[in-house]
Parts: sequence; structure tokens; C-alpha cells
Amino acid sequence: MKSLYVRMCLIFCSVILVSSLLAFLVANQNYQVQTKPQNDAKLTGMAIELQRFAEAHPESMEEYLSSAAALGYKLYLTDGEGEERFYGKPFRSKDLDEAQLHQVLSGEVYHGVAEFPARAFITGFFDNQLSNTIGVPVNIGSQTFALFMRPDAEVQFGELRVFFALIIGLTILFSLGFVMIGVLHVVKPIIRLTAATKRISKGRYDIKLNTRRRDELGQLASHFMAMSRELEQTNRARVEFVANVSHEIESPLTSIKGFALALKDEDLPKAQRQEYLSIIDDETRRLSQLSKQLLTLSSLDYDQHALQKIKLDLRAQLRQVVQIMEWRLTEKQLAVRLNLKEITLSADSNLLYQVWMNLLSNAVKYTPAGGSVHIDAAVSGGSCIVTFTDTGEGIAPEHLPHIFERFYKADQARTRDSNSSGLGLAIAARIVQAHGGTIEAESQQGQGTTFKVTLPL
Repeated sequence: MKSLYVRMCLIFCSVILVSSLLAFLVANQNYQVQTKPQNDAKLTGMAIELQRFAEAHPESMEEYLSSAAALGYKLYLTDGEGEERFYGKPFRSKDLDEAQLHQVLSGEVYHGVAEFPARAFITGFFDNQLSNTIGVPVNIGSQTFALFMRPDAEVQFGELRVFFALIIGLTILFSLGFVMIGVLHVVKPIIRLTAATKRISKGRYDIKLNTRRRDELGQLASHFMAMSRELEQTNRARVEFVANVSHEIESPLTSIKGFALALKDEDLPKAQRQEYLSIIDDETRRLSQLSKQLLTLSSLDYDQHALQKIKLDLRAQLRQVVQIMEWRLTEKQLAVRLNLKEITLSADSNLLYQVWMNLLSNAVKYTPAGGSVHIDAAVSGGSCIVTFTDTGEGIAPEHLPHIFERFYKADQARTRDSNSSGLGLAIAARIVQAHGGTIEAESQQGQGTTFKVTLPL
């Protein structure tokens, strides 16, 4: 029974059957407690009316009792000494005790309907037994008879019983049919989701599901489609990442290999030999930097405890970064304006240092000589906001949304010359995110760029 459809059908069918059984038990209990006493009282009244008529008109008793039987009642008349008459259809069982018979003959009323045993699966109303009757004494002249009566369910409710039995039977059949259809309507989207999961496991993301439903299954399909798109983007990013890493590694390795082969030439001039060695050294440094950046990204992506937070004086750290970059600022004759408030952060000092170094390096790199760089740090709304603003060449609008992507380079030729791997801003963004903050960029070509870092205090 591995099929969800079969399981749900069995569950719903079991619910219908159990509900029907419980309904019968409750209805039977209601009959035993409430309806049976009412029927007893009603039948007692009718039996007394028959008694009075028979005693008042003994010559018409036979005809009257036969008429009563024809109207849907079963009657039994006996004197207790062997004379007995039945009116209407016979009783299924003559289970009347002698004591009960003599009780009626002695002048008492027998309440067999009210006293009939109450059982869970026995409905006394339909039990065609002599003990399930009302008995009254009838005095005809000097002779006393005992008259027992009860409704003839087959006569009174014969057609209705068939009618209601047909209704109940068809209701159950139709319910089972609609349950199977309804369950199929519920299970079918799950079957499609299962098939879609198998397609995704095989690397196929061209999945279309019915997301027009407004119920939980529709929401599940919508979230599954969104997950599929995210997985597709992640897979594409992974492939691109591997390709970019391979490309970034291949280029310096090719240079190192080529110049190393050239150095084997014993007739190579000394100056050219030194130039080749310098190029090999630069390419080696570039590979080393790339490996460190990849390790940093890997630790931030997969190690949730990579941060080693301490109490950090932000103003002192930003001033240290400016001092480290002072020679490059002086070389390009760039003015630096600092507006730093006294701010203490709980952060990883080394990782946050990389963020500031990357942002300031980019500002220096892309700001022409004679320009300026503004660094501001302030507290607003329980967060620390640090901005780096330069007067450089700016970033084109089509490149701005992608600058934090890994290996993204807005100017391929220029970044190649500057030994950029396209990982700096991606690492900075990942470090800021790991601290629970955000990093944003605003830029206009020819007017400069502003990077805004927001960190929780």
C-alpha cells in the first residue's frame, strides 16, 4: 500500500463507514432513550381504545381487530388456556413468558415496548417479537382475554424502508465515487511535484506546474517553481564560477609556463631575463591572491562560525586603512576627507578590514589624478552607516546591478591589466552579509560612485 492515492481512498472510505456506524449507534441510542418511551405510551393508548371498543361491542370485535390489523398493526388475542387468534401477519417469535401473560390476564397492562432490552446493534422498533408488544386485558362477558399489539413495520414502513435503504446505499456509493475523484484531484498535483523533483534531480529545470490554485497545493507549486528557478540560477552560477576560476587560473599559469620555457634559453639577455622573472613573480602573486580570495569566500559560504567578533573601534580602523593607502593616494594626488564619529562595533576585525581596503582601493583605482575620496561613518537608527564616495569615472547603469557578483568585471581589458580577479566586491558583500548588514552602490558616469555599508551595532 505504497500509493498515496490508495491510502487516502482507504482513509476516506473508512471515515464514511465509521461515520455511518457511529450515526447508527447514536440514532439507536436516541430511540432507546427518547423515542421508545413515546412509542410505548402511544401504543398503550391505542391498545386501551381497542380494549374499550371490544368490551363495548363484543359482536363487532373480530371485524374491528381485523380492520386494525389491515391498517398496519399486528394483534394477538389469547385466553391463556389454548385459545389464540392472530390478526395481521404472524410474529417472528412467540417469546412471551407465562408470567407476563398471566400479568395481563390478571388486569395489568404489559409494557413490552418500553421494557424491551436495549442493545447497541438492535433497534427495537423493527424487532417483530411478541415480547416487544403492548398487552391489555379484554373482558368479554365472563371471559378474560389478553390482547397484545405492536406496529407492523413492513406494512407501515415497507416502502419507506426500501426507499431509505436505497437512499443510504446510493449515498454511500456516490460518496465513495466522489471520494476517489476528490482524492485524485488532491493527489495529482503531488504526483506532478514528484515527477518535477525527479526532473530537477537530473538537472532539468524546465518545469511547469499549475500555480493558479489558491489552496496549500497551489502555494506549494508556486514555492516549488520559485525553488526551481533559484536552483537553476545557482547551478548556472556554479558553472560560471567554475569556468571563471578555471579561466583566472589558466591565464597566469600559461604566462608562467611560457616565460619559464623562455628562461631556458641560455643566450637570453640579462635584462630580458629579469623582465621575464618579474612577470613570473607578478603572476605568482596573482595566483596567490586568487587562492586566498577563494578560501575567504569558501569559509564565509560554508562555515557559519567563521566570524571572530571582538569590540572594534571603527574610527581607528578606518584611519589605519587610509594610512596604509597613503602612498597610493599621494601618488595620484587624491584628497581624502574623513568624517568619522566614535563608533564601537562587535565585528570580525580582519574581515571588516578587507571590506574597507577593497572599497578604498577601488576608489583610488578609478578616480583620476587630482580627485577626492570622502569617507563618512555615523550612527543612525541603531545601525552604523559607512560611506565611501569618490569623484571617479563612475559605473555604467547596465553594470551597476552586477558589481557584487563573483568574477564580474565591468571592463575586462582594464581589470586584466590591473590584475583584478573580480572577487573583491563579492567578498566585501559576503563579509557584510555575514555580519548581518547590507552594502549598496550608487553611481553616475563621470560623477563618481558611492558605496554605502550598513552594519548592526
